[in-house]
Amino acid sequence: MVKLSSLIFTLVFVSTIAACGSEQSGNSVQTPTSGDDGGASAPYPITSSVTESNLGSSQGTPKELEAIWEAWALLNKEHIDRASFDSENFEESAIKGLIDAVEDTHTSYVDPLVLEIEQTDLSGQFEGIGAHVRRREDGMIQIISPIEGGPAEAAGILAGDIILAVDGESIEGLELLEAVSKIRGPKGSTVSLTIKHIGQLENIVIDVLRDVIALPSVLLRSDPGAEITHIRITEFKGDTPNRLSEILDAEIASGSKGLILDLRSNPGGYLQQVFDIADMFLDDGIILLEERQNRNITWQASKGGAATDIPMVVLVNKYSASGSEILMGAFQDNGRARVIGEQTFGKGTVNVFRKLSNGGGLYMSIGRWYTPNERPIEGEGLTPDILITSRDSQEADIKQVDAAYEEIKKLLRN
Repeated sequence: MVKLSSLIFTLVFVSTIAACGSEQSGNSVQTPTSGDDGGASAPYPITSSVTESNLGSSQGTPKELEAIWEAWALLNKEHIDRASFDSENFEESAIKGLIDAVEDTHTSYVDPLVLEIEQTDLSGQFEGIGAHVRRREDGMIQIISPIEGGPAEAAGILAGDIILAVDGESIEGLELLEAVSKIRGPKGSTVSLTIKHIGQLENIVIDVLRDVIALPSVLLRSDPGAEITHIRITEFKGDTPNRLSEILDAEIASGSKGLILDLRSNPGGYLQQVFDIADMFLDDGIILLEERQNRNITWQASKGGAATDIPMVVLVNKYSASGSEILMGAFQDNGRARVIGEQTFGKGTVNVFRKLSNGGGLYMSIGRWYTPNERPIEGEGLTPDILITSRDSQEADIKQVDAAYEEIKKLLRN
């Protein structure tokens, strides 16, 4: 990306002195004629002050950005309010304009002020309401899932809810991290969210008391020592594989014979951790096919995974995205596990983060993922082996878990 403010050139304001004019204290007196000042004319002479402004050089600007540079230079040269211009606004608006032209919902600019928010999402804890959110293609901010035991869940916020306003201020059109920065806040403060529940006509206002939100990524949902272990992975963070391994090893040592791996409402996370978890359950085989601009990459599982023999069923829903879909596809296509639940979200792009010189950053798509059997993920999602859904999300959750237990019991009988 070419950063407009980093290119340097010099523009000099030029004034033509009319033959009848005279120089007075550095000013020139001229009578505008057709062609001067955009064709304006006046019956009286006007006095103008000639100033010089160093606006840099367009040298090195790509051809497709030359007109952008020219517009920037003209605004800074001639606009009546140029003295009040905010150079950061120019810079960020130009970046956002480039991103809008890409038409990729997974490519976005991260403001320096909210970059820290994104970085803490995959760390230990933060202060806020406790919910995973996303920005839909129509620009609406939607709850993917409240964090279990967090303030949002306690206040009655549900998966699928649309957040329309924060403290009475509409967040329509805001980028995801801009919206998140308004929702988050210090422990003990209250935020009023205008919410639209799925299937309801009337909007409601829910007050949420912010708190310190712990971010455990691996939760044991079954009783310790149960014959069938139910483990939920909320997202893929740095410690997720180790935490999963610790819990699973302890449960197997206590007599567990089967595993329900719950990836419902898991929005993804670090790709390396997804591969590490796939390695635990696969004994060789392909995890993922990745298509880049100029090459294809095959991600291969290592031999001798630590949990290749335990019977396993995977749970997903419509909010299982990205890394969750990679695991699901790898397990399905390698015949490692049957999958129960709903059609998944459909996030199949490879995203990287690049820091920019202004302290912000750029998330951008650099490739696409496919399952080992070359099934596409992006925009389509993956279909479970056993499809169980319901308009009532709680009813769907219960039916999916019940079906998972029945499926594991069949495997154990065999």
